[in-house]
Amino acid sequence: MKRILSFFLVVSLLLSTVRADEGMWLLPLIKKLNINKMHEMGLKLSAEDIYSINHSSLKDAVIIFGGGCTGELVSDQGLIFTNHHCGYSSIQKLSSVEHNYLEDGFWAKSMEEELPAPGLTVKFLKYMEDVSDQINKELNDKMTEEERNAKIREISNEITKKATDGNDYLASVESFFADNQFYLVVYEEFKDIRFVGAPPSSIGKFGFDTDNWMWPRHTGDFSIFRVYCGPDGKPAEYSPDNKPLKPKHYLPVSIKGVEKDDFTMTIGFPGSTSRYLTSWGIEERMNIVNEARIKVRGVKQDIWQKDMLSDEKINIQYASKFSRSSNYWKNSIGMNKGLKKLNVITKKQAIEKRFAEWVNADPERKAKYGDVLEGLKEGYAARAPYLRALYYLSESLMRGTEAFSFSQAASGLEDALKSGDSDKINSAIEKMKKRGESFFKDYSPKTDEKVMAAMLKLYHDDISSEYYPEIYNTIEKKFKNNFNAFSKVVFQKSIFTSEERFNAFLANPKLKTLEKDLVFKGEKTIRDEYMSLISNLKKSSIQINKDNRLFEAGLMQMAPELIRYPDANFTMRLSYGVVGDYEPRDAVIYKDHTTLKGVMEKEDPNNFEFIVPGKLKELYKEKDYGRYADKKGYMPVCFTTNNDITGGNSGSPVINANGELIGLAFDGNWEAMSGDIAFEPDLQKTICVDARYVLFIIDKYAGAKNLIDELTIIE
Repeated sequence: MKRILSFFLVVSLLLSTVRADEGMWLLPLIKKLNINKMHEMGLKLSAEDIYSINHSSLKDAVIIFGGGCTGELVSDQGLIFTNHHCGYSSIQKLSSVEHNYLEDGFWAKSMEEELPAPGLTVKFLKYMEDVSDQINKELNDKMTEEERNAKIREISNEITKKATDGNDYLASVESFFADNQFYLVVYEEFKDIRFVGAPPSSIGKFGFDTDNWMWPRHTGDFSIFRVYCGPDGKPAEYSPDNKPLKPKHYLPVSIKGVEKDDFTMTIGFPGSTSRYLTSWGIEERMNIVNEARIKVRGVKQDIWQKDMLSDEKINIQYASKFSRSSNYWKNSIGMNKGLKKLNVITKKQAIEKRFAEWVNADPERKAKYGDVLEGLKEGYAARAPYLRALYYLSESLMRGTEAFSFSQAASGLEDALKSGDSDKINSAIEKMKKRGESFFKDYSPKTDEKVMAAMLKLYHDDISSEYYPEIYNTIEKKFKNNFNAFSKVVFQKSIFTSEERFNAFLANPKLKTLEKDLVFKGEKTIRDEYMSLISNLKKSSIQINKDNRLFEAGLMQMAPELIRYPDANFTMRLSYGVVGDYEPRDAVIYKDHTTLKGVMEKEDPNNFEFIVPGKLKELYKEKDYGRYADKKGYMPVCFTTNNDITGGNSGSPVINANGELIGLAFDGNWEAMSGDIAFEPDLQKTICVDARYVLFIIDKYAGAKNLIDELTIIE
């Protein structure tokens, strides 16, 4: 890897020294870049023990869980640990009023009792390979950005085709450092995943949204699944004949406990960071992206929550949706506060000033990089009005209002009806039937009616009329901008707001009926406006992407002796650090661990977020902790480290110096919500559920000794 300049090391040249444990590092490079420092901090393993393509290594025990989390293998029978909130969607889909696994929990006492989780997949990383030279040698400065991107796609397709010839692997070429470096990433995907166990939400989500992103934390955030394969050991669709996977590597679980300053590392799939944004990019993130998310989701979630609290069925239907929505709603609030408090924009401006001075000191540099900063400033200004409308449209009408979102799936049926081809029509009907079954299972029309009215009004009031979808003309002319009246009519008549009307339509679909439907018509105008906004954003976005690429390339050239890590992009990364406490504000120190005593202190039987199960209270009262208690006698629940993680790392194994599982990463702390953009070494914390608490709940609370017996436990 080229030795290139870290944004945060640029900051260090200007402001302070960066702590060495910052970073989300590529595993193939830790031998060259990190292993010596890790050994100094206490690691007992070699780089080959962590990442190897020829031998079993830690990376073989870590998986992409679902579409956006991490998990780890903990037995030779394919048993998976991940977070409760990562398994939440699958648990919710398997739940009903009769079998409410969210509220009551679930424990399979044998493999025969494990529940197939339709649609859930896991991916194992096979290998990563630097293909930068293959791609960069075909690029030149005379290319337009469109030509450059087309060439990158062309070569990437050739590389991935070669990597997947003769096997069933999945492959992609991922960009790093703003398209200055590229890696081939190859995965093996398994599709037969079964639900094995989870505590009730009163443990797995204890504290719910009040405690989300907060410390001290007392959440048993874990769930258990198992990966199955065909009789030949290869990936296979669900079948009763499938068998548990024998993984190349699995993690032993340590119950020796953790102490302050113990070495820790996480391996996982962090989703996205933007730590190399310029000051203009941060202003856009704060004032457009985050503000739209905060305001729109806040309104929607208030409506959802009111209905959820009044009806158990709606509570089950919307539990996973609410959790997904509120997670980054709260994150956006905290991020804006953190970025302001840490004065990040001013720090970015100082880096940009130094970059400009470096560029202007040399004619060749000036010719290549001289227009970069001004180009970024102009590009962000040009796209601001379109981007604001785009994010409002996406949050409120495309994703906020479920009926509009659902109706988009009928576009294929519309095309089939226009064609008159009976085979195409029947195929489209079958697809819509399956889509409808999934949709209506977790849908409350009376809730969505309120949301639709609120979202239409919010977009109308906050966004300029030049960006209104055409449906607003209908609302103005026929309903005098009475959004409640419009929504009432929609939910009385639309085929997309009633399962009965939807199924009746599919039994005898008519093109005219579909095209006259207000939800279907409205969604098409919303999508048309969305595409118009995308088109208007194209020119400025291309310019911003080009200038960001040149800016990062310039930073590399400015200090070639220094190294940096790439922004997260949902590829496997390693971070390393230590267990520790922190001081969030004057005269306050937060300890590095929490205990079961804190669960009892937070108990509030009148608040669903802080209800404590009776069995857990009995275990606490009797101090019946088994072998999982700390040597000081308390029952540990969570602990904090200074590992560097972000969304996507949820469920990541927290591993000690010997390569043993000591916890599961599940959150960051409120004071460092700016971390996706600016790492704050004194405040940034990873919140982890202690492996001892996980095993205590499985063993003493649930009595699932079959699972305990399956693990390799280090005492």
